[in-house]
Amino acid sequence: MHIEPDVVAGAKIFLSYATAAGAFALTVKLARDSLRDNGGLLALALRSLLTTALVFCFFEVLPHHPVGVSEVHLILGSTLLLLFGAGAAAIGLAAGLLLQGLFFAQFDLPQYGMNVTTLLLPLWAIHLLAKRLIPARTAYVDTSYKQALALSTAYQGGIVAWVAFWAVYGNGFSSENLASVGSFGLAYMSVILLEPLIDLGVLAAAKALSRYSQGPLFNVRLHQPA
Repeated sequence: MHIEPDVVAGAKIFLSYATAAGAFALTVKLARDSLRDNGGLLALALRSLLTTALVFCFFEVLPHHPVGVSEVHLILGSTLLLLFGAGAAAIGLAAGLLLQGLFFAQFDLPQYGMNVTTLLLPLWAIHLLAKRLIPARTAYVDTSYKQALALSTAYQGGIVAWVAFWAVYGNGFSSENLASVGSFGLAYMSVILLEPLIDLGVLAAAKALSRYSQGPLFNVRLHQPA
């Protein structure tokens, strides 16, 4: 989902600074909620380190291909949310993306505001969706395929929507630009099909290995009802 350098240029890029500021404000809110309700400072710090490392690997190690206006990545946002909580997931997405840019893709740093917005605002959305979709009496390890599919579709759909917004904002409604956006959106369908299966596999493993998947490294909600 990295926005290509020529998609938004010049003064238009200042909008991304404003959206990124909003995304960071939401991240602070999620982190504060995690401090209060999800294990405290040590747990948040440990989970954030873990999610940062995972996100860095998602971008650098897992297969990724340029398609249309951006790249298709297996980001696993809903997986991070369920396993580690929204606060740690948001911090990990922002920090992992930044580290990847600093060490391996400096040409992406001017687009950091757009890219971090594209990652974090859909995460905020599925954080709210999970509260409505998964009953409070249900631990996350008991999430159903339908629930996992809804979360994954919402997250990946949010990414596609933001990429489309940046592309149209930067280059308008030309047929070539819209075709590039469309090809990117179609390519992301493969991620939407795959991610719920990964979610369920990871959650099943966490349930089977409950002795090892509890404690400060994992979301309290993973094994406990709200």
